[in-house]
Amino acid sequence: MAPWVLPAVALALWAGSAASGSGDYGRRVGANLGEFTIEMASFLPAMFLLVGLFDVWVPRATIERHLGRGSGAAGVFWVVLLATLQAGPLYAAFPVAVALWRKGCTPANVFIYLGAFSALKVPMLTFEVGFLGWGFSLARTALSLPVFVVLGYLLERLLPAGLELPGAGGATPGSGAGKEDACRSSR
Repeated sequence: MAPWVLPAVALALWAGSAASGSGDYGRRVGANLGEFTIEMASFLPAMFLLVGLFDVWVPRATIERHLGRGSGAAGVFWVVLLATLQAGPLYAAFPVAVALWRKGCTPANVFIYLGAFSALKVPMLTFEVGFLGWGFSLARTALSLPVFVVLGYLLERLLPAGLELPGAGGATPGSGAGKEDACRSSR
């Protein structure tokens, strides 16, 4: 399928809904689309810049040592800490997750990072405490975190053996094999 087909179909559906009847629904959809596009356009360039700097400045060996095979509970701690200290929408976590995976982070730790990012960010927790109280927030965190850890390891086991990541130099996730850092291999 050509890359322009999906946006063209979405635009046609939006135009059709705006043309039929009062058009109120179509105008609201268009307004929401515009707001979301502006949000993404303002947030994603900075996110990709930070991920690019992370990719160049942080050596693969550091990620493998702290988040790779054999990192155990310490690796889980580090990815949960990274996830809770970040801010932003969920789609901002995916470039970071890919960068971690390509640097040698185990798939389980990547999945735990994504789960913790979605539910345990400090800005979200402070908002939650303000409305629902400390008791609820602590109980939800205490119940959510073990679920993310179990799911992370379960999802890692469900991945096909020998899965290769595009752009990872033939390395399997968390294996420690593959090319050196991007900054060293490009010199």
